[in-house]
Amino acid sequence: MPRHAPATHLITHEVTNQPPEFAGRNLFLSDPVLREAARREGGEWVEAPLTALGAEMGSEEVLALGEEANRYPPELTVFDRYGRRIDEVRFHPAYHRLMEIAMRHRIHSIAWAEDRAGSHVAHAAALALFTEAEQGVMCPISMTYASVPALRHQPDVSGPWLPKIVEGRYDGPLRPIADKAGVTVGMAMTEKQGGSDVRANSTKARRDGEAYRLVGHKWFCSAPMSDGFLTLANTERGLSCFLVPRILPDGSRNTLHVMRLKDKLGNKSNASSEIEYHDTYARLLGEEGRGVSVIIDMVHHTRLDTMAGTLGIMRMALAQAHHHVSHRRAFQKTLIDQPVMRAVIADLAVEYEAAAALTMRVARAFSGTSEEEKAFARLAVAIGKYWLTKRNPNFVYECMECHGGAGYVEESPLPRLYREAPLNAIWEGSGNVIALDILRTLMKEPAARDVFQHEIGLARGVDSRLDRYVDDLAAGLRHVPQEGQARQFAERMALSLQASLLIRHAPRAVADTFVATRIAGDGGRSFGILPQGSDIDAILKRVATVPAA
Repeated sequence: MPRHAPATHLITHEVTNQPPEFAGRNLFLSDPVLREAARREGGEWVEAPLTALGAEMGSEEVLALGEEANRYPPELTVFDRYGRRIDEVRFHPAYHRLMEIAMRHRIHSIAWAEDRAGSHVAHAAALALFTEAEQGVMCPISMTYASVPALRHQPDVSGPWLPKIVEGRYDGPLRPIADKAGVTVGMAMTEKQGGSDVRANSTKARRDGEAYRLVGHKWFCSAPMSDGFLTLANTERGLSCFLVPRILPDGSRNTLHVMRLKDKLGNKSNASSEIEYHDTYARLLGEEGRGVSVIIDMVHHTRLDTMAGTLGIMRMALAQAHHHVSHRRAFQKTLIDQPVMRAVIADLAVEYEAAAALTMRVARAFSGTSEEEKAFARLAVAIGKYWLTKRNPNFVYECMECHGGAGYVEESPLPRLYREAPLNAIWEGSGNVIALDILRTLMKEPAARDVFQHEIGLARGVDSRLDRYVDDLAAGLRHVPQEGQARQFAERMALSLQASLLIRHAPRAVADTFVATRIAGDGGRSFGILPQGSDIDAILKRVATVPAA
């Protein structure tokens, strides 16, 4: 948090050549790239809620809350002082304030509460904006958002829950959901022996009247203070999906035991845990033996959020880097006026703009009602998740390097962003899983392949370099490659889609540079290697990190 009038005239030296504080800006209005992409894909109506959120997230107060929530991570309390089991996670007050802000701005529910086109664009853009200030809170918010389509599989069970999600506000303490102003919903699928292979799960479910009783473990359960969890367990008919409430209908605690919290690389504000089901009460969602098809609806939507969260991390890292180099001098010039630094920031800006265009286009597909748009969403969200999350760690590192040593100390936000950067590549399916999902979708859904080809073909005839690239890709779309080439194919699909979107929607300087460096191979293996003639001035105007109220 900025301090009042820090002393710069010290007895040993004078502190000079330092950038001003970053806080005090509207994170939405000061980002023309996200603003244009959100309006284009979501409609003009998204401007008002995103402007309001951007103002709050860029405030000095909220940026400080993000720091505090990560400096003081959650703690597990298994028993109360009398030895009674409670399995509760206790958070710093900053976490609760951030949860209140997120749910007040309806990040978890705007996609479902707004019955109009672009509602998922509003959600994804809002999640990206919030992530710029704090990342961990978006885990329970994302899962709550994504739980809605899965809960709709069983209206008799989800009836009391859905209004508390769609119309709810933050209400942290555990108690019966009928007494709460709003609820959050988590997810618990992964087990020790299976990891991403959920069909190897060993948790068992037995019938108990209208309910079931679960016995087993879950190796990774984030946000264990959620009011309920979607989980997988085996009945006699196979792997099935269940809703597990923390508080039972009679007001007692369910036997969901939190064994320990994970000590993670990053994402410190968010509690991730290992849990066990000890004859735990649960309600079936959908049909027995069809659990994967039910919970995949939730996974599908959380994958969109891995894209949006990655976008937010990229934007804050870029904004911090641009802010620093715009106010720091070296070798008789401001850093942003040094040709090499200009090339680095411009290259990062092109990468961010391509990520924003892809994320908002995929989010629009989630709002689509046609079968073509639904098929595009299923394929493109996997492509986007694979590629953006792969690019993010090196992107954040390059932004950190722009600060020099000042970016490597914990007072800077860059270390926290760097620790967050790999996470979205791991959550909801790591790289190999996602790349193979892309191949399976192409094989099983010709409609997805066709709509993808149509989408990238919308830019045909504008740039011959992209035309040739797309023609080469088309052969693979007709004859899906072997699994060993899955990653290469996913990368080529992502680049062709990003290039097509930029050619259609971005300024020519951005699109030309992207095609030259990512498609035609005129760039390098690190950021900042741009071909001669790149219009760096035009690209840098798009960064625009100056405060905007």
